[in-house]
Order: sequence, then C-alpha cells, then structure tokens
Amino acid sequence: MIAFDWVFFAVGIPAIIFGGIAKGGFGSGAAFVAGAILALVVPPGLALGIILPLFMLVDAATFMLVDAATLRPYWGQWHWPSAKGIMQGAVPGCIIGAMLYALVDADVFRLLIGAICLAFAAFQLARALGWLMVRQMPFSRNFAWVAGLVGGFTSFISHAGGPPTAIFLLSQGLGKTAFQATTVLSFWAINWMKVVPYAYLGIFSLETLKASAVLAPFALIGAWIGVRAHRLVPERAFFALTYVLLVATGLRLIWVALA
Repeated sequence: MIAFDWVFFAVGIPAIIFGGIAKGGFGSGAAFVAGAILALVVPPGLALGIILPLFMLVDAATFMLVDAATLRPYWGQWHWPSAKGIMQGAVPGCIIGAMLYALVDADVFRLLIGAICLAFAAFQLARALGWLMVRQMPFSRNFAWVAGLVGGFTSFISHAGGPPTAIFLLSQGLGKTAFQATTVLSFWAINWMKVVPYAYLGIFSLETLKASAVLAPFALIGAWIGVRAHRLVPERAFFALTYVLLVATGLRLIWVALA
C-alpha cells in the first residue's frame, strides 16, 4: 500500500525532480537514484511501477524541450549502431529481469538496488581518481549487445540500466550531446519493452498509476531544468551530488534489506 502522506511527498517530489534533471540533461545514468530513493518509502515493486511511466514521460518531453529551449537538438544526434546494439541486447536482459522478479521477494530487490547504487558510485570515483580508465575502442556490435543485456536487466529490476550502457558509450568516445541523445533513444525503447511484463507481473496498479499522475508535473519540471542545465551546470558538480545521494541511499537500502 502507498501512504500518500507528507513523508511520501517529502521524499518523492525531490527524488522525481532529480531523476528528471538527470534524464533531461546528464545522460540519465544517474536517474535511477530517483527510484532508489523512492524505494526507501514504498516497497521496491511499487517504486518500479511509479517510476516507469514518469521516465517515459521525461524521455518524450526531453526531445520536445530541447527544441523549445533552442539548444542543439538531440534528434538525430545519436550514434545509431550503438543504440541499435543496446536495444537488441536489452530484450533478453528484460526477460531475465522478469524471471528474477517473479521468484524473489522485496528485500532481495532492496539489496540489489543498494548494491547497484554503491557499485555505480565506486565506479565513478575510481574513474575520477584515475584508478580506472575506460579506453576508447572501435565499435563492437558484441560489446553493444552485452551492454544492452546488462543494461536491460538492471533497468528492469531497478531502472538502473544507465551505468552499464554508459561504460560502453564512453568507450566509443562520443561527445556529450551524442552520448545524451544515444542514451535517451536507447532507454526510450527499453522502457517500452518493460511495459507489458510490468503489467503482467502486477507491478502496475491503480495505486502506482495514481502516484505517477500526482508526481508527473515534478518529473516534467526536472526534465525542463535538466535540458537547460545540459550546457550551464558543470557535470562534476551535478555528479558529485549524485554520488552522495547514491551512497547514502544504497547503504540505507542494504541496511533495511539485511535487517
């Protein structure tokens, strides 16, 4: 059950705005922090059902907003071979995610989401300190497919498909706008892949749809801010805040799961 109380809104509104900013302007890799934070106040399955319609709304709004904002359009700026490989690999990834969801309970998902939060923060910290380098590589369809497989799986169970696909896209040496456009296109398709299995597994409900409707304006506000912040806000500052949120949220979810 979802309690539409002050705690839900105090946690949910900032989380959704932050997720919209991440998807709208910063490659969406960190957008899954919104679902992780929401999972602190509602069961993980309900958080999945609430977040998916909102992310789909933000994906659609992003392409419209970039034109309205007179920024360089994302449309057509994606790297199609990379996007195609990611989308193809995501199909079996989503299938595996659906099978796992049907077999395990909520605490397992809290543990998985918490671990993904900490792993993503550790990966980015290692890159920032120079301990881990993502070498530029020639395009590989197999690498794209594997990135899509892992991204589809993690996207299904936690809306956290961005990190594994980001590793692949970074290795292609894409510019910031091409990276963003490829990510938005890929996850627009992946999110649609999740709709039918989410409905079949009961992840969507009248409660989750009501919560999505209530939070939708804040997702659009986040997307609007993100599109405008794409060229104005230093990525270092944005992601520094993201990593703090991810570590705190990941530790809390793991604590709840194990307790």
